[in-house]
Amino acid sequence: MRHVLGVAGVMAAAILLIVSAAMNWKFGYTLGKSEFESQLYGGASAAADCFKALLPFFIFAALRNRSYSQALGGALLFVVCFSYSLSSSLGFAALNRADTTSQRVLKVETHADLRSELERARTALTALPEHRPSGTVAGEIEAFKQNGRWISSGECANATATKSMTYCESYFKLKAELAVAEQADKLDAKVTQLRTELGDLTSEAATKASDPQSQMLAGLTGYKTEDVQTALTVLIALLVELGASLGFYTAFSYWRIFDVKGLPASEPVRVAMPVPAFAPAQRLPALAFEEDIDLKPAQPKTDAELYFDERVGRENGSSVTALALYDDYCQWCEAKGKQPLGLPIFTRRFSDLGVQKAKVAGRIRYMDVRLLFSTNDDDGLRELSAVS
Repeated sequence: MRHVLGVAGVMAAAILLIVSAAMNWKFGYTLGKSEFESQLYGGASAAADCFKALLPFFIFAALRNRSYSQALGGALLFVVCFSYSLSSSLGFAALNRADTTSQRVLKVETHADLRSELERARTALTALPEHRPSGTVAGEIEAFKQNGRWISSGECANATATKSMTYCESYFKLKAELAVAEQADKLDAKVTQLRTELGDLTSEAATKASDPQSQMLAGLTGYKTEDVQTALTVLIALLVELGASLGFYTAFSYWRIFDVKGLPASEPVRVAMPVPAFAPAQRLPALAFEEDIDLKPAQPKTDAELYFDERVGRENGSSVTALALYDDYCQWCEAKGKQPLGLPIFTRRFSDLGVQKAKVAGRIRYMDVRLLFSTNDDDGLRELSAVS
């Protein structure tokens, strides 16, 4: 379970780092005046973002080695990289939110305009006088033109006789009805087109709010919508940048990759020595005494040293496999309520105790040692001669 959580944390941190690097590259790309300059700015922004994720490890290593000047330099560099990455993420998030909001506003306005135009077309269509279909009226007009009075009246341009005037009056009424029918056909086609355009718009366009999230939070908190939008932009940028900066360091710390309990066994332990009682004439100079003797208290033993003292004994000709030794060490940690070191770190610490390793029969074994309270070593190999 511990490894599953650790892998999940590393994957989440990797995703945040990729997102942060992409946001920084995109924003840096927009700063260049030419393609080459844009690539330079984008590459520098992405590299600074990746270096920012490594700086916590370097700072911790410098502090552990007591290189405080290097740790201070790393901390200053981290602040600079984090500030630049945060500003780039803020710029990217602000531009993206502005573009998204403006597109939504445009869709809402377009939807409102189409609805208004549709209502006007329907109103105009309803206001038209009663009429027959345009094809029917056009056919009657053509039939009227076959009458002899059409020629005698000069195509109803010079009607003087009473019957000709009555004929032409009916003709012009048909012309007016045809115009109404044709206008109705145009309005019908327009209504159909507007309904089609409205159907092509998404459901988001039907809402009156251009940024529903910000407006809802503004209503709940009492702040202005613009202030809420700014806060959300900052929150997104902080989420990405903090996750990309400290995600790996936090995930790896769960695996205890960095063990801070005690010092490595290879580091010499300086023991306080008693001051010899010399006669006044035989006392050493104070300066030489201070340079030769270190009165600092002894450092506590590491877990590897404690385990060696309690569970491992030295015996010539005996050996134990590295996996059996580590399994016994994990059992000892469980009994003591301690968190076991990782296998690579434990192997290094145990080797620092002066125990020799050798590869025997395809397995790594510790030579001239044996386990005091465990018998689960797979093949024993108590004597080197038995192998050969």
